[in-house]
Amino acid sequence: MKERLVLAFVIGVGLGAITLYVGQMMLAESATTDDSIAEFYRVENAVSISPHGLRGKMDAGDDSYLLVDLRSAEEYKEEHVIGAVNVPAYSDRYTSAYGEVDRIVNSFKELKEEYSGRDIIVYCYSSACMTGRKIGGILAEHGIYVKHLNIGWYEWRHDWNSWNHEHEWETDKVEEYIWSGEEPGVPKPSSEFSPCTEGEFGC
Repeated sequence: MKERLVLAFVIGVGLGAITLYVGQMMLAESATTDDSIAEFYRVENAVSISPHGLRGKMDAGDDSYLLVDLRSAEEYKEEHVIGAVNVPAYSDRYTSAYGEVDRIVNSFKELKEEYSGRDIIVYCYSSACMTGRKIGGILAEHGIYVKHLNIGWYEWRHDWNSWNHEHEWETDKVEEYIWSGEEPGVPKPSSEFSPCTEGEFGC
């Protein structure tokens, strides 16, 4: 009888310890998940730039940023987002130039010096394109930190309505935000009211 009581006690302690351990692990996993979610949004807000917010800056004549087109020089020359300069991460429309690290890094160093104090925002072919992320990673390894436009050239040029407010579809035309040639072009400030607020909660 005594042995059974001892055995029951040992089993009870063991089960209690296991239950406590599993509970702590579940709490730790929950805390880790919450931390990961919080970190995701911190990173998203630190890096990502809303195209609608950017267009609002153009309309306001805001020059606190510099937009950089990472597509090839030939594509940039055909058409680009107005105001963007070109640092090609592609040697032509079919061939990446990711290996030209020194050229790319030095180009961004020069831009940082020339446009000191401005946020540098990169864009590439589309929202799914990894070029901006890859170049951003390379630059970060060299102490240069850039932001990333949430869409690429394709969405800016050919899917205008998907990221602009419905009531703007007839009044704001993509052609007003596009430039051709080797020069960046200068955005034309608009007197139209923007529904976007400024600052943390802007579009």
